[in-house]
Amino acid sequence: MADRAALEDLVRVQGERVRGLKQQKASAEQIEEEVAKLLKLKAQLGPDEGKPKFVLKTPKGTRDYSPRQMAVREKVFDVIISCFKRHGAEVIDTPVFELKETLTGKYGEDSKLIYDLKDQGGELLSLRYDLTVPFARYLAMNKLTNIKRYHIAKDFDIAGQFDPMLPDAECLKIMCEILSSLQIGDFLVKVNDRRILDGMFAICGVPDSKFRTICSSVDKLDKVSWEEVKNEMVGEKGLAPEVADRIGDYVQQHGGVSLVEQLLQDPKLSQNKQALEGLGDLKLLFEYLTLFGIADKISFDLSLARGLDYYTGVIYEAVLLQPPARAGEEPLGVGSVAAGGRYDGLVGMFDPKGRKVPCVGLSIGVERIFSIVEQRLEALEEKVRTTETQVLVASAQKKLLEERLKLVSELWDAGIKAELLYKKNPKLLNQLQYCEETGIPLVAIIGDQELKDGVIKLRSVASREEVDVRREDLVEEIKRRTSQPLCIC
Repeated sequence: MADRAALEDLVRVQGERVRGLKQQKASAEQIEEEVAKLLKLKAQLGPDEGKPKFVLKTPKGTRDYSPRQMAVREKVFDVIISCFKRHGAEVIDTPVFELKETLTGKYGEDSKLIYDLKDQGGELLSLRYDLTVPFARYLAMNKLTNIKRYHIAKDFDIAGQFDPMLPDAECLKIMCEILSSLQIGDFLVKVNDRRILDGMFAICGVPDSKFRTICSSVDKLDKVSWEEVKNEMVGEKGLAPEVADRIGDYVQQHGGVSLVEQLLQDPKLSQNKQALEGLGDLKLLFEYLTLFGIADKISFDLSLARGLDYYTGVIYEAVLLQPPARAGEEPLGVGSVAAGGRYDGLVGMFDPKGRKVPCVGLSIGVERIFSIVEQRLEALEEKVRTTETQVLVASAQKKLLEERLKLVSELWDAGIKAELLYKKNPKLLNQLQYCEETGIPLVAIIGDQELKDGVIKLRSVASREEVDVRREDLVEEIKRRTSQPLCIC
């Protein structure tokens, strides 16, 4: 196989040599000589084996998930969905693709990341880029003005006309509840307001036409230095250096409600109507966050910009914190795991009459969370159960397959998660070993004596303790012993 591969390489190289000579318009004799060498090599290679050559791989940007990875995903999803339901959300779903015109013009500079599909039945389609724009389209199509929904355990939104900052505060509370429950490390939620950003850009001298593109540059401050952001704004986007410097004086500030109050007294910013509205709402928001007991997890950060075009008010992003390297230093953000904000104008873009439905929502970065949980489990060498089987139906003697089949069927009908080995006469040791390997907590053992006495021997795999349980009581005993909730690890 290795010899053939080497010969194929020689044929390819010689073929490229012949093509190169033809392009260089070499002499006919030289080309003929090299062609002869190519034919000789092909003759040595012999006929192709006729098997199609292709690489077994997943398409770019996709991946397979192993049973272990799927077990982690399901447990993470359970935590997220439980929180969404606890806050009264309904669930909806939308197609994975939308009409291209539905998505166009909603994401600012991120629009280049939209993946277009080929023409489908005369319609130009694109894969959805997020779950917010499809949700806004869903509201407009169905003429809905009030709903609290979640979507595929990733997105949560509240749509409707309510008193200021109440839905926004609940979204931040939900974000904190989920991240605390997942126990993936300390986190901080950065908060800002698009109106404050727009007001700041205006008083600093940014032309209206450059608001969104400068917003996109500012949004990179969590990844690169202010100098790099300034160079992009001035060198690539044509902003005057003195304007960039004025922006820098603001966007490098962060704090709590005291910073909000400080900016309310800022002689320039307080004169801008948009900024004043945003600061007023943020002050109210911090009051509610204090009542919810999460104000210590929130930071008012003027560098947070969230580049998506559809945000109109409060915006937020949760980052995991890395412990400080030295005493006295502040923890560093090591990556966004959730984000969201208010988008009051998006539904009106789809409504034929332009009716606006105020909306606010959040999105959980589940892929990043999965990676973090998987890495943590690997580091701790934790064993992850990939099934939820509660009991294995086993036999202690031969010729008891029929009895095992009858018992496992009874358990299935009663809602018990049960298995049996697909062998007529498995050894008891092999059956117990299977439970050890897969994490099945209980074994229901049938034997001749148990059949005579009308009992089942129930064995705890962890403690190896065995008790006889009357057959009619078996279902309740299994449920009692396996009723503890599953944790992430």
